[in-house]
Amino acid sequence: MANINERIKELRTQLHLSQDYVAKFLGVNRSTYTQMENGKRKVLAEEIAKLSNLFGVSADKLLNDSEISQPAAMFARSFEKLDERDQAEIMNLIRFKNQVKSQRSE
Repeated sequence: MANINERIKELRTQLHLSQDYVAKFLGVNRSTYTQMENGKRKVLAEEIAKLSNLFGVSADKLLNDSEISQPAAMFARSFEKLDERDQAEIMNLIRFKNQVKSQRSE
C-alpha cells in the first residue's frame, strides 16, 4: 500500500501539475513540497485539505487510498436525517431487495 507521499505524487503527475504549481497552491516553497513527496516531511492537516481540494479527491483518499463512493456518502447523509421509523422502513426495503436479488441469481 502506498504512503501519502506516494499518493500525492501520483495524483499530481496524473493531473500533469508541476511541483512548483502545487507548492504555490499550498503556500510553501518548492523544496518543502519536494520533501513532502519524498516522505522527508510530514504533510500537515491543512495541507491535506488543500491537496484534496486541488486533486478533487477526499482527504480519506489521500490518507488511506480509500474512498466512500459518492452515492453511498449521499445515502448515508440522507439516511441520518430520517427519523427511526423511516430508517426502519428503508432497512426493510433493503432487506427485501437483497432477497429478490438472491432469488434471481439462484
